[in-house]
Amino acid sequence: MRDLSPTSSIFGTIPEAPPDAILGLNTQYRSDPSPNKVNLGVGAYRTADGQPYVLPVVRRVEQALADDPSTTHEYLPQDGLKEFCNLSASLILGAHSPAFADRRSVTVQALSGTGALRVGFTFVARFLSPQTAVYIPKPSWSNHKNVVVQSGLPPAKEYRYFDYGTGAVDINGMVEDLTAAPAGSIVVLHGCAHNPTGADPSHEQWERVLQVVQEGGLVPFFDNAYQGFASGSLEEDAWSVRRFVDAGIDMLVGQSYAKNMGLYGERVGALTVVSSEGGNNEAILSQLKAIIRAMYSNPPKHGAMVAAAILGHAGMFAEWEEELRKMADRIRDMRQKLRGALVKNGTPGNWDHIVNQIGMFSFTGLTAAQVELMKNKYHIYMTSNGRISMAGLTEDTVEYVADAMKDAVVSLKKGVIHNM
Repeated sequence: MRDLSPTSSIFGTIPEAPPDAILGLNTQYRSDPSPNKVNLGVGAYRTADGQPYVLPVVRRVEQALADDPSTTHEYLPQDGLKEFCNLSASLILGAHSPAFADRRSVTVQALSGTGALRVGFTFVARFLSPQTAVYIPKPSWSNHKNVVVQSGLPPAKEYRYFDYGTGAVDINGMVEDLTAAPAGSIVVLHGCAHNPTGADPSHEQWERVLQVVQEGGLVPFFDNAYQGFASGSLEEDAWSVRRFVDAGIDMLVGQSYAKNMGLYGERVGALTVVSSEGGNNEAILSQLKAIIRAMYSNPPKHGAMVAAAILGHAGMFAEWEEELRKMADRIRDMRQKLRGALVKNGTPGNWDHIVNQIGMFSFTGLTAAQVELMKNKYHIYMTSNGRISMAGLTEDTVEYVADAMKDAVVSLKKGVIHNM
């Protein structure tokens, strides 16, 4: 008979997993008693007072749902709320996308952007090959690597993306690495507001990437977490995705409404599979539903209803667009003020990249040692690669952060990227 004493538990030898780099950082911040602490690691929008923000249009829809006696908590189908799926596909692909006319796109609701990636990569592993190579940018959002492996695929490979000398996209390195990728490989692309660098390809550079993808038989997987939140324009932030769809290639597209609607905790997202030719939508949908059924059965309802109400109503949609512009403007303002404070206090180096980058994050060029100094001495928290959330800055903290950055750069000059 097996000994079931506590010392011989079958779970007793399970090792402790390392803390998530970003979520662990937030835990450290919350436990810090300093009144001067600043959190530049959180990937969520904050007001000019540093507080979480619920969009007024979102609040109004939630109240209307609460007051409506016909609102229920019944299960959704595996593929989610149909209206939400249709409106999400239209938002990212464009209302008049050829993918709709040719019946070559399928959209399912997902658990925000991460869930879209997880379902999409599982679909790839099952119906392309479990040995499919996945290429992600270097650097990229840290969870990309985790999701790829957990989906049953080999560890992700990296392609060059960021030029540490200029603070911009290393387009030549990117093209060279993707040209060498085997046909059928999945290439993860950030549709806009690249995380963590804030450096996006220009339209001309996207054309070069598209050419490599077409000639090499690669399959793009666009991760779109910031549509409308990056430039303030929903149309501009969807340009890259729509250009690739118009080219008539096989691809996948993930969407999240965490950032652009502030629905962080509701886990609202979508996955769209776009085929190079129509005719197999029902089969694709059936397999996506089967994957979702085994993974989490069906998605949550409330957030999808909120998003669908806003997306489907012209007046509320316009109000949402205006909110997006305001949020994007505040982030641009913080970029200008941080750069201005660094120039004013004489911090060594060129800080133009802070205003040239886009979206929530900026890749500062600070080293891990400099980041650690700022945390220990000034209680300023950011990821060890020097990425900061511009939304975490306020009028009251921007000079404090700039002065701490100057101290870190001057005190620990080794490894500083002076020409960024």
